[in-house]
Amino acid sequence: MKFVDEAEVRVEAGDGGNGAVGFRREKYIPMGGPDGGDAGDGGSVYLVAVENVNTLADFRYQTVYRAERGQNGMGRNCTGKKGEDAIVPVPLGTRVYDAGTGEIIGDLLTVGESLLVAQGGFHGLGNTRFKSSINRAPQKASKGTPGEHRLLMLELTLIADVGLLGMPNAGKSSLIRSVSSATPKVADYPFTTLFPNLGVVRIDEFRSFVIADVPGVIEGAAEGAGLGMQFLKHLSRTGLLLHLLDVAPYESMDTPVQAAQKISHEIEKWSDELAHKPRWLVLNKIDRLPPDEVEDHCQAIIDELGWTGPVFKTAAINGNGTQALMFAIMEFLEEQRRIAHEQA
Repeated sequence: MKFVDEAEVRVEAGDGGNGAVGFRREKYIPMGGPDGGDAGDGGSVYLVAVENVNTLADFRYQTVYRAERGQNGMGRNCTGKKGEDAIVPVPLGTRVYDAGTGEIIGDLLTVGESLLVAQGGFHGLGNTRFKSSINRAPQKASKGTPGEHRLLMLELTLIADVGLLGMPNAGKSSLIRSVSSATPKVADYPFTTLFPNLGVVRIDEFRSFVIADVPGVIEGAAEGAGLGMQFLKHLSRTGLLLHLLDVAPYESMDTPVQAAQKISHEIEKWSDELAHKPRWLVLNKIDRLPPDEVEDHCQAIIDELGWTGPVFKTAAINGNGTQALMFAIMEFLEEQRRIAHEQA
């Protein structure tokens, strides 16, 4: 299924029902009285985060969601039924905006979390409510108020612990296939990843994290070139970036250092926050180098970049070096979670 990360939908809450005007008409009860019942509230519209929805594609085909109108009040003080709410399932990581004002209404980040996006109308009151000592037989009832109508913009941002960053054909898809059950397309040419892929990396029964593979970033991505800019925002919620470099690119491609510098430049242009996220260097495709040249070749890249952070050497195609990388990531994330818990 093609990945869709933005959708515009209209939500319409139900109107409140109208109150009833009624009077008791019972044999042997000469002094009847008002018995018009209240109406029911209109149904509201809620967005609810669920696990089994991964894209916003369904919103291309259904763009309007309506809740039910409240039932009118009835005689004998019978209250109208409340309108049914409209429950709209959305993927985890959905951010909701008011399309008219651009205001952020909320984020849906945990399973089962709900967000009220259109309030149902308030019920009308029956004439029983208007009875008083000076008005024993009121002839009036109130109407229900209209339900809220809104135009929403939904934006899906992937929720992952680790994001893979790199030029097209750096080996991101091969890495995620190697360490998780995700099966992105892999081929020996650029742009095989056309939409994001999520994979769960399980270290053991109780330790795991989510890794995201997004389309490769190319030069000019921050201004809209290629596919990468569309998905740079998906890296914003990750706790760690893995910057993959192809250590043995074809002659027509950039050198590893040039590729790294271009990526860093695009990230800095896109977001200062993203540029300062923890980032590890992964020198991939070492299987293409003669074994006795791997260390010197990789060290030359590190030196030329002036890289001072963690560095890992991998051959994602055969899994060489990936296990050590995954264990290091798990330890890093657990430490980050521990620190966040202590500061909470």
